[in-house]
Amino acid sequence: MEEISLKQLINVLKRRLFLMTLITLTFLASGWLFTKYVITPTYETSTQLIVTPSQKQGDAYTSREQLINTYNVIITSPRILQQVINELSLERTHSSLRESVSVKSEGQSQVVTIRVKDRNPELTMQIADRIALVFQREVIEIMNFNNLSVLTPAELPTAPVSPNLMLNMIISLVVGGMLAVGISLLLELFHNTFRSEDEIEKALKLPVLGTIMNIEIKKIDMKSQQVKAISRQIESLDGGEPVGT
Repeated sequence: MEEISLKQLINVLKRRLFLMTLITLTFLASGWLFTKYVITPTYETSTQLIVTPSQKQGDAYTSREQLINTYNVIITSPRILQQVINELSLERTHSSLRESVSVKSEGQSQVVTIRVKDRNPELTMQIADRIALVFQREVIEIMNFNNLSVLTPAELPTAPVSPNLMLNMIISLVVGGMLAVGISLLLELFHNTFRSEDEIEKALKLPVLGTIMNIEIKKIDMKSQQVKAISRQIESLDGGEPVGT
């Protein structure tokens, strides 16, 4: 297979510049339309609880991390989430709700953050606040003490966290550009028409002896008709005798 030099590659890209631009812009527009009108936006909000361990809890749990990790498991348990579903009349299972809820402790602090994602911004806030409320209520029965208080209630999210329009546009631009270059190279690979004398000499390794001009048939026909018309006019002037007799 013949190798393509950098100069040839640049020439190929120049010749296919319009096609490459068209393909890239098509992908860019498709990415924007898909992100804006096809993908459903997802919203996120969070609420924070502060844990204040008592002496009784200190005897039961060897470390603050152990206590907070226990709370993290309880928050996402079916017992808590199912009550949230019932109280908010949600049409989903606790397993599906569990996928939209995440719990983590903030570093070495005594703060537990509950994050909720949903397609409805108002419902996202309601779920987060309800989880905190139900957990505060149920933890008294589960662990026989209550040392939780809401540090930061959930806020109504105003902007979606996904999809990321800018990221999708960049991906569309990169994919479109790569595909455009690939298609241009394939078209060049299967293109079997010589564009210049240099290409013929390089391919056949023979000198070009001459060239044939491209003559349009329409122009030839028009000139023939003009010659015939002039000839008839001359014949009529000479009394019907052909010219040259």
